[in-house]
Amino acid sequence: MRHTKLGGLIVLFVIVGFIYVYEINPKSQNLVVFPILEKKSEVKLKGLPKEKLINKQYTGSLFDWIGKNAESLKKVYGEPHRQDLSAYGYDWWVYSNKHFYLQFGVEKGKIKTVYGTGDLPIEPLKIGQTYKQIKQDISFSNKVTYEEKLNSYQLRLTDEEIEARPLIKMTDDIFMQLYFDTFTHKLSAIRLLTGDILLKHRPYEIMYRGQLPAVKELTEAEWRKVEKGMEEQIFDITNMFRKQLGVGHVVWDRVVSEVAYSHSKDMENKQYFSHYRLDGSGLKERLQEKDVFYLSAGENIAAQYPDAPAAMAGWLNSEGHREALLNKQYTHLGVGVYRLYYTQNFLGKP
Repeated sequence: MRHTKLGGLIVLFVIVGFIYVYEINPKSQNLVVFPILEKKSEVKLKGLPKEKLINKQYTGSLFDWIGKNAESLKKVYGEPHRQDLSAYGYDWWVYSNKHFYLQFGVEKGKIKTVYGTGDLPIEPLKIGQTYKQIKQDISFSNKVTYEEKLNSYQLRLTDEEIEARPLIKMTDDIFMQLYFDTFTHKLSAIRLLTGDILLKHRPYEIMYRGQLPAVKELTEAEWRKVEKGMEEQIFDITNMFRKQLGVGHVVWDRVVSEVAYSHSKDMENKQYFSHYRLDGSGLKERLQEKDVFYLSAGENIAAQYPDAPAAMAGWLNSEGHREALLNKQYTHLGVGVYRLYYTQNFLGKP
């Protein structure tokens, strides 16, 4: 049996990611550094084959979309607000309003994965439901298996992952990730995905016999499309999380997004992970270079999370990053993603 070590530190990044946050007060120029820490519609459709359903109470609503023709989404949700390329061979069809945020992953015309938060049709679950309530009906395991042709996989979850993002096997080929807010102990988001997509994301440690599915190498142009999509996803999910937790929304700031993007790119290109560039300059200097005026500013960074929703879950569950994410003083946000390096720059403006 093989083990996804993938070069030592790399597998650690894939499993947990890294995040930093800091805030600047431009008047006092004091720097506070937080420590490194460890990502209503009434739709009812015929869906998962009940004879194969392991968790039989989950029928209807979002659970039925996996495997459906993507065009059928338009009959319920209309045209997607946008279509974002992913790094894993599918396109995200994005739908959002003031009540919910949804991403449907479409590959070759079929829905392979769904991510959502807000007021969603996920009966018998509900966003905002407590961990204790859900655990009364669902058994969370540290080991989840998946078999595909001659390949056999075992995904291993740490106790911390069981608390923050347990994985549940729905059918032989469909899985559910539950994202919990570990501060409120409530369900913050949900993801459904097929086994092959799960293996491409590799959000947990994997033991396996056979082969892992290959992920397509992207061109520079394709990567930029992926990055731009993740920037918008992070912005949208940030505002949905802020709404759920009683905080006002932030406004997109194009110039600050350029500042954030340049930092993500610099970290990836020069292979470091810090709020400070290798020359010692930080967020304050980067904002000054673009003549950005602000009353307060804060920064979240993350690396090697498989995508934007996973990075957002990590930030939400980290005390320092959560403070920036939910800070009532912040009115504007710039997001920059380069490859799998993520930067959020929050600003408080008059």
